[in-house]
Amino acid sequence: MTAEPSEVTYVPDRENTWRYVPKHFAIFLVLMSVWEAANRMGLADPLMFPRPTRIAEGMVQIFFLKATVWEHLAATFTKAMGGFVIGTVIGMALAIGAVLHTGFRDYLKPYIILVEAMPRIAVGPIFVGWLGFGYGSAIALAALVCFFGPFVNTMTGLMQIDEESEELFRSCRASKKQIFFKLMLPNAMPLISAGLKLAAAGAFAGALVAEFIQADVGLGVMMRRYVITLNMDYAFSTLLSITVFAFVLFRTIEAINYRTLYWHSEELMQRRSKRRASEFATIINTQASGTGGQ
Repeated sequence: MTAEPSEVTYVPDRENTWRYVPKHFAIFLVLMSVWEAANRMGLADPLMFPRPTRIAEGMVQIFFLKATVWEHLAATFTKAMGGFVIGTVIGMALAIGAVLHTGFRDYLKPYIILVEAMPRIAVGPIFVGWLGFGYGSAIALAALVCFFGPFVNTMTGLMQIDEESEELFRSCRASKKQIFFKLMLPNAMPLISAGLKLAAAGAFAGALVAEFIQADVGLGVMMRRYVITLNMDYAFSTLLSITVFAFVLFRTIEAINYRTLYWHSEELMQRRSKRRASEFATIINTQASGTGGQ
C-alpha cells in the first residue's frame, strides 16, 4: 500500500522542539545521574565506562586546556562535507535522470541497490588502494555513504505528483521544463530535505570509518589512539564531541529547510504575506505620490 501524493506532507516541528527541551534535559540528567551513581558504587567498570563527570573533564581538556581536538575536527569536517556535497549532487542528478527517463531508471535501479548493499567497512580498503592515503579515499567513502538517501528521496518525491495538478499544468500548455521546476520540484522538496538530513548524518559516519582504516589526522584517529591506550575518558569525550557536532549540523540543515520550505509553515506564510502586502502598499503609495505631484 502506497501513500497518495496528497498524504505526503511536511510539518515543521521547530515550535514543538522547544516545547520538549526541558523534558529531554531532565531525562538526560536522570540518565547521567544513574550512570554516575552506578560507577561510584562499583556496579560499572570505571575503566570501560568512565563517569560522566570524568568525560566532561576530558571534553574541557581536549577543547580548551590542551586544545588538541580542533585540528582533528577540521579534518573530519572537511572530509565529511566533501563527501556530503559529492554524494548528494551525484545522487540527486541520477534521481532526476531516472524520473525523467523511464528506460534509464529501469537499467539504473539494480545497480543502485547493489551499491547500497555493499558493506562500507569492506569498501574502505579498496578506496585506499585506489585513491591512496589521505583525504581522497575518506571523501570518496563519505560520498558513498551519503549517496543513497538523496537519491531515493529525490526520486520518490519527484514521482509523487498529484495527477489533477499535473493535468492543470498541461491544460495551461506548460512545458516539461515548467512542470518540472514549478510543480515536481516544489512538491518533492520535503522529501529531498529529509534525504539531505540523512546524508549529513551519514557523512560523518563515512569519514570516521575511513579514519579508522587509515589516517593521521581526524576525530576517528583521536578515538582510535585513546582506545588503544585505554584512555576511555578521552575516548568517550571524543565520541561525545562527534555526536554533538553531527547533531548541530543536522539541526542547522533542518533550520535551513524550515526557512526554505516556507509554504509548508503557516507562520512563515503569514509573515511572507504581510511583507509582500507591505511592499505592495509602498509601491502603490509611491506611484500615487508621483501622480499627485504631476
